[in-house]
Amino acid sequence: MNSIEATIRNTNTKGELGALRKKGIVPGIIYGGKDQNQKVSVSKKEIKILLEKENFLSNVLALKLDGKDQKVLPREIKYDILTDEPIHLDFLRIVEGTKIILEIPVKFINNEKSPGLKRGGVLNIVRRKVELKCPTENIPTELIIDLDGVDIGDSFKISSIKLPENVTPTIQGRDFVIATLAAPTIIKEPEKPAEGTAEGTEGAEGAEGTEGAEGETKVAAEGDKKEADKDKKDGDKKTPEKKEAPKEKK
Repeated sequence: MNSIEATIRNTNTKGELGALRKKGIVPGIIYGGKDQNQKVSVSKKEIKILLEKENFLSNVLALKLDGKDQKVLPREIKYDILTDEPIHLDFLRIVEGTKIILEIPVKFINNEKSPGLKRGGVLNIVRRKVELKCPTENIPTELIIDLDGVDIGDSFKISSIKLPENVTPTIQGRDFVIATLAAPTIIKEPEKPAEGTAEGTEGAEGAEGTEGAEGETKVAAEGDKKEADKDKKDGDKKTPEKKEAPKEKK
């Protein structure tokens, strides 16, 4: 359990809260149980270190206040819209015997021991967090899914996860899926045409056109020759011109 130092604050105005934040202090409030709400302030530096953990909002903290440890659960964080720095925190006071609803992160281990992943399978995560109803004295920090020996086609449902005692999912009546190991999807790219194919085709078409032109020229030439031969034969067959008969002498 992580612990953090806190001090009681007596600020009431926005100006006083702004002055605290300029000093690197984040105002907060503790609520819940039979005790009254309590205004506190904590170090921004310590809070930012804790915020780096993915399960910050599901981790019980030991808040050191006035020399005593008080168990709290971070419930809400407000950030500055420009700087994205934390500017306020709400802490829920842990009271034994009560239950709260939390989103608990799912963690996958032994990825390198999964034969399905080794063969190119894809881990399809349906739920990265699961909403659970937990007793305040028994809150899990994460749900563990072991991928050792898992093959393509296997799936993980909520029933396959061992939950702590008295911890139950808020979704009841069905065994919902958390993750599956699916077969790899291979997208085959279209084959690229070989370089110069297009140019070669154009060249071939050009060559065919040339051959066609030459062929037409050759046919035309042969046709002209035949016509000339025909004209020659026809000229030979023409009737010779008649010579005029000599005029009779008077």
